[in-house]
Amino acid sequence: VHFVWAAAFSPDGRRVATGSLDGKIKLWDAATGREALTLGGHRDGVWSVAFSPDGKRLASGGHDNTARTWDAGTGREILRLEGHAQSVRSVCFSPD
Repeated sequence: VHFVWAAAFSPDGRRVATGSLDGKIKLWDAATGREALTLGGHRDGVWSVAFSPDGKRLASGGHDNTARTWDAGTGREILRLEGHAQSVRSVCFSPD
């Protein structure tokens, strides 16, 4: 069992994304509480998660000094931003 450090609802309220100490992001069905998808890629804890305004993308920031963008439907990593000097503790999307 790993601590959950971050959580965010999708814009439509149907899913919840969580980021935890083990470096995994999980997408959950908000109505049933069932795990729908696990995203792996961070090498350390995930500090922050955020859905894009349309709910199609998910951003994450980690203790491994990376920020990442994911396809929220498939779990595929789309973009990795490396080179930060320290943990990425907050991520967000622009409304447009």
